[in-house]
Amino acid sequence: MASIKDVAAAAGVSVATVSRVLNDHPSVSADARTRVLAAVEALGYRPNAVARSLRTDQTRTLGLVISDVLNPYFTELARSVEEEARALGYSVIIGNADERPELQDHHVRTLLDRRIDGLLVSPTDGGSPLMLEAARGGTPMVFVDRWIPGFDVPVVRADGRAAIRDLVAHLHGLGHRRLAIIAGPAATTTGSERVQAFREALAEYGVPLPDAYIGQGDFQAESGRRVTEGFLDLPEPPEVVFAADNLMALGALDAVRARGLRVPDDIALAAFDDIRWFVHTDPPVTAIAQPTGELGRAAVRALIDRIEGRPPQSVTLPARLVVRRSCGAHPDGNRAADRDANRGVNQTPVQRSTS
Repeated sequence: MASIKDVAAAAGVSVATVSRVLNDHPSVSADARTRVLAAVEALGYRPNAVARSLRTDQTRTLGLVISDVLNPYFTELARSVEEEARALGYSVIIGNADERPELQDHHVRTLLDRRIDGLLVSPTDGGSPLMLEAARGGTPMVFVDRWIPGFDVPVVRADGRAAIRDLVAHLHGLGHRRLAIIAGPAATTTGSERVQAFREALAEYGVPLPDAYIGQGDFQAESGRRVTEGFLDLPEPPEVVFAADNLMALGALDAVRARGLRVPDDIALAAFDDIRWFVHTDPPVTAIAQPTGELGRAAVRALIDRIEGRPPQSVTLPARLVVRRSCGAHPDGNRAADRDANRGVNQTPVQRSTS
């Protein structure tokens, strides 16, 4: 591999001149700059990023700690973060916390040791002394998707409350009254917020949310399967299961099918966090979609603002309901009408499916 001395010899200049060219110093003549860049290209020279960081106190590297790399939502989020960072001249090192606080802190510690310029984190729980220490110590940091209350750190997230109200209105319009939720961990802001929004939306229609219809999950598929099995074993099972993330929804779907039941004829299913797979299931799954790409890009911009001394801003974007057929909506509306006739009740017209 060529060294900076090889470049200097090929260009007929000093090592100091090569260094000035590579750092875009204005004191270099146009002729010397042309010869150095030609030698860099011919020799395939790549500057030592670590050595450069020791001189400039910057690595042009961001750290991203996501909650679960197997979750398609976080995979897409990581992709958008990497693309935006690259466009702005930064690289990204990613750590997967696997929904484990101790693994999250391991990645945070490792990234700080590698002298990253800033840190993006989707926290796995409600508190981390290590992150608090890093934030108070001046490490530029932004929370994305989830956050830790009480930290003076910008937050980039989606607000799903309006979309959850839209979902409950949709379900109520289809005649559903027994609605259950598979909740995420109460220690996470998204876990607690989605349950509260669901409860409040049901209350607007005078529909209770009994404790038996709240199942504690962990944002992973196995918990969705386990909680749904418990719902199905109840003396009066729910008519709808709303999973607070996509992996738990897939686990719920597995549990329903393992019992030989059909969605939505026997039980309806909806999810928070839309994913590409949901249009390919049978039936396609009604879901709340977050603007994942926009969140990733906004998080990178907020972090770079903080790194470069500009005042960063928290960003909140709206989520939206995507209606498909997993809750009983059909283009002709027949299913809901037939069921209502059998129950002897009158309901509002069925919304048309978008898939």
